[in-house]
Amino acid sequence: MRKIFIPLFFLFSIVFFLKVAPQANAVCPVCTVAVGAGIGLAECFGINDIITGVWVGGFLMSLSLWTLSWLEEKKINFRGKKIVVVSGFYLLTLLPLYFVGILGKPFNKVCGIDKLILGVIIGSGAFLLAGFFNYYLKKKNNGKAYFPFQKVILPVIFLLISNLIIYFLIK
Repeated sequence: MRKIFIPLFFLFSIVFFLKVAPQANAVCPVCTVAVGAGIGLAECFGINDIITGVWVGGFLMSLSLWTLSWLEEKKINFRGKKIVVVSGFYLLTLLPLYFVGILGKPFNKVCGIDKLILGVIIGSGAFLLAGFFNYYLKKKNNGKAYFPFQKVILPVIFLLISNLIIYFLIK
């Protein structure tokens, strides 16, 4: 039963993020590189899988939104575009981790959910919240950012705040 619940929970989370994702509200490549650097640093220092997962989730959501924006720009449309792109990035990242034994370790879980997957879900949500917050701030300021690189800085700040909250909860 538990083996079925975890993939279903993960799939439900992806579908939820797809439903609330803003239409082609992509983030620039600089932010994507910053999130990718965060993943590398977390691995180097042996940080908890939940915290690493937050960066993986933010990175995957960034890549997904960036790709959706690129497809929109090129006027490439097909049925289920959001689902295909987002699911594709998540599956192409997480399935290999599962098959090499990084995901699914019996003692690497919190409430029955793999720590890395939980972190990915939290990071994806934090990244989307940052996108919504950026959109809200720009709308409030007549379509202009309040400060330079706002679109880059906000997602990184949201991911860092998520990491700090998790760090103090698991400490």
